[in-house]
Amino acid sequence: MTIASTMTFHPRPEPGEATPWAFPAPTRSTLPNGLTVLRCDRPGQKLVAVELLLDAPLAAEPAGLDGVATVLARAFSEGTQQLTAEEFAGELERAGANLDAHADHTALRLSLEVPASRLERGLTLLADAVRGPALPEAEIERVVANRLDEIVHELANPSRRAAFALYGDLFAAADRISRPRAGTADTVKGIDRAAVAAFYAAHVRPATATAVIVGDFSSVDFDAVLGSTLGDWTGTPAPASVPAPVVGDDTGRVVIVDRPGSVQTQVLIGRIGPDRHDPSWAAQILGTYCLGGTLTSRLDKVLREEKGYTYGVRAFAQPLRSGADGSGRALLAISGSVDTESTVPALTDTWAILRTLAAEGLTDEERDIAVQNLVGVAPLRYETASAVCSTLADQVEQALPDDYQAQVYRRLAETGTAEATAAVVAAFPPDRLVTVLVGDAASIAGPLKDLGLGEITVVPA
Repeated sequence: MTIASTMTFHPRPEPGEATPWAFPAPTRSTLPNGLTVLRCDRPGQKLVAVELLLDAPLAAEPAGLDGVATVLARAFSEGTQQLTAEEFAGELERAGANLDAHADHTALRLSLEVPASRLERGLTLLADAVRGPALPEAEIERVVANRLDEIVHELANPSRRAAFALYGDLFAAADRISRPRAGTADTVKGIDRAAVAAFYAAHVRPATATAVIVGDFSSVDFDAVLGSTLGDWTGTPAPASVPAPVVGDDTGRVVIVDRPGSVQTQVLIGRIGPDRHDPSWAAQILGTYCLGGTLTSRLDKVLREEKGYTYGVRAFAQPLRSGADGSGRALLAISGSVDTESTVPALTDTWAILRTLAAEGLTDEERDIAVQNLVGVAPLRYETASAVCSTLADQVEQALPDDYQAQVYRRLAETGTAEATAAVVAAFPPDRLVTVLVGDAASIAGPLKDLGLGEITVVPA
């Protein structure tokens, strides 16, 4: 008798039916102090993510004090009225928590990550920071000095300099969106403790704030913890801010930020177009991905693989400022860098790609690959609580419904090739693009005239 004849063989397991995936749905509530809360339970996510959105957009900054919102954001981690900066940092470390903050055109956001077992302590520290920041004069002066040092490095960075130039040329000077988010040297140097305290007093209150909290709450009494921490935050009532419409002039033209002797040219091509409120957004994202969202996109195939002009080029859409009335707009852009000698040939090929796309459209294969990459990887992209929390916070900032992300993935899967083609062609019309080049004007300005991209302006770096 062989050993095999005495063994019991179990049937080979067969794969089960795949479980449909959908973006997690939050529950919405309002605390007695007016704070809006979006809670999203994620079993197994023991590291809880929190995003606190304060209704303190950059447009609310006083004239001449661009950057005060950024200084306030950084000051939130510099201690409270009860704790010095060193003590506050020590308490965060003992709680295993991380706190960060930044200011943008839509809101000032504080981000907290903390183990679920120490959620109460983490939320207590967050609440202490937002309702009673110490704002010591010496620390404000240090934050301002650090920001002034950063500006020097930003102006030396070609990609940042290109973004400054594009925003400054595309939008009206009176619109806060046309100027650097964290301010310029001229505005930041005028910020002091009094200015930061006044901005805090005018705009930070629970009645216009939203907290997004994502994680596994099975081991905590969520409502009790929330009520004893952020629920104890008080403030005067006030109406929420109303964002102004985004208006830009995308008449075709070229702006060269002159860097004599530069061996590379930073390229940023952009205009304004529909944002997430527009029905065409999903099709626009799909078409833009085919144009320049991956290494296999049309721009990369030609400019990187075939011609060797660049290490990579990307096309993208960045929402700018949205209101509940759907008045928001997005920056539609193409970004990359090439060696100086290849600047004009690369632009020639870019415009040829755009014109060919308009004439011939996308292929079904391109569309299918884009859907697979965008929709198929979503479950992996949102494995962590922080990824889900950040996306939900983005929806709040942009005045989108709580189920927006789930709906947009459904629309992406349903979008056909013709619809994606129409959207991307409308997004990048060759004659309505503002081209910013950071490089050696003496080498590139002359040959550019023959491309017919519009008026050429040269500005010093």
